Amino acid sequence: MELRINRRALVGLGVAVALTASSFALLRTDSGSASSHREAPMIAGDPLYDNTDVYAFVSPDKADTVTLLANWIPFQEPNGGPNFYPFGTKGRYNIKIDNDGDAKADITYQWTFRNEDKRGNTTFLYNNGPVTSLDDANLLFRQRYTLKKITESGTKTLVSDGIVAPSNVGPASMPDYGTLRSQSIKGLPGGGKTFAGQADEAFFLDLRVFDLLYGGNLSEVGQDTTKGYNVNTLAVQVPASELALKGDVKRNPVIGICSTTDKSNGNGFVQVSRLCNPLVNEVVSPAGLKDAYNALSPEKDADVAPLVKRVTEPEVPKLLEAIYGIKAPATPRADLVEIFLTGIAKGNGPIKADLNSQTLNKDAGKLRPAEMLRLNMSIPPTKDPNRLGVLAGDLQGFPNGRRLSDDVVDIELQALAGAAVSGKLTPGLTDKVDKNDKPFGQTFPYIPLPSNVAVNQR
Repeated sequence: MELRINRRALVGLGVAVALTASSFALLRTDSGSASSHREAPMIAGDPLYDNTDVYAFVSPDKADTVTLLANWIPFQEPNGGPNFYPFGTKGRYNIKIDNDGDAKADITYQWTFRNEDKRGNTTFLYNNGPVTSLDDANLLFRQRYTLKKITESGTKTLVSDGIVAPSNVGPASMPDYGTLRSQSIKGLPGGGKTFAGQADEAFFLDLRVFDLLYGGNLSEVGQDTTKGYNVNTLAVQVPASELALKGDVKRNPVIGICSTTDKSNGNGFVQVSRLCNPLVNEVVSPAGLKDAYNALSPEKDADVAPLVKRVTEPEVPKLLEAIYGIKAPATPRADLVEIFLTGIAKGNGPIKADLNSQTLNKDAGKLRPAEMLRLNMSIPPTKDPNRLGVLAGDLQGFPNGRRLSDDVVDIELQALAGAAVSGKLTPGLTDKVDKNDKPFGQTFPYIPLPSNVAVNQR
């Protein structure tokens, strides 16, 4: 029974910390912009570089591999032509992995993009006939990409001329979009795969949380705000040994994951977006500080005293108490520090379980606390995943990485209400959006195909 309670606590704590951690942004307001779903002023005007979500999980059909997936450009209306939704050509899109616990990237997968636009002054159309393959002459606008793997030993080009799966214009233009998706998946050296292209917005939630936390009485729930919208996805699937410290998953099973976007300012590149755990900057950080958060590197997080205070004395539980009368857990929240800044291990604090702290890596050095999505790669895929992840005893789920099916909003709501401390769920505290409107795929990249139907229908 004690183990079950601890497992529940693990999830709640991870979420609550994630929600409070955006106060890292307090230290800088001079550069950068923010990530996630339009939650920061600057990035709302620059959506091509807006990083919305990060997922990391042991691949369900290939348990010796890990899938890393990140999304950009939120709220893509499927009918939003004629230019639709290309990646930005002035940016670098990154998925970063820390495998030794110092909060610095040991491995970076980096994509850059270039356009092939054949429309000129002859047409406004994205395509001038049905597109049946990625190299179809009817596709008048396409993007190509270069994918590099960057480590301390150097930079290796993994893909030099990849083709991005195009925006899904509609059934007349792209009668078999699944074929285009399949053709866009590229093999990598060492047996991995990568994908770049449009996909369904797989983050399911009711965003009316911003209307006084679901209307002030939980009356505004049950509507999947992102249903029907698309995003742009970048993903890699690689052997776990390629990510583990010294290539040894058994000795060093835990990695930390973040995604960032760098944009050229004419003199070089600056980080304008950062996304590690879900909903960090979106829900917690005040408006005046949101633009600063994503300019901050994880290795600097622990030096931000206001951030640490926001973790140990989080704001959101106070709002739940004021609006709903749900008593906020006592502070300081040392449990939140463990789950969010250091990872979960028996030696780290009050949660007596070994899960996803990098102190569990036998060859790691001194741990550097940082806001990162952490994954224990040695935990095998769950046969029947539970949407509440660790909260429901499913140790492969959030906050041990994040699967597409993890209901992070409900997990976070319950945690902020005290489940992270008490191990008990608050009845009725849910956004009532429990799953994505489209089923997830059984093979890489798992995220559903993009919609080609208008969100607004009559």
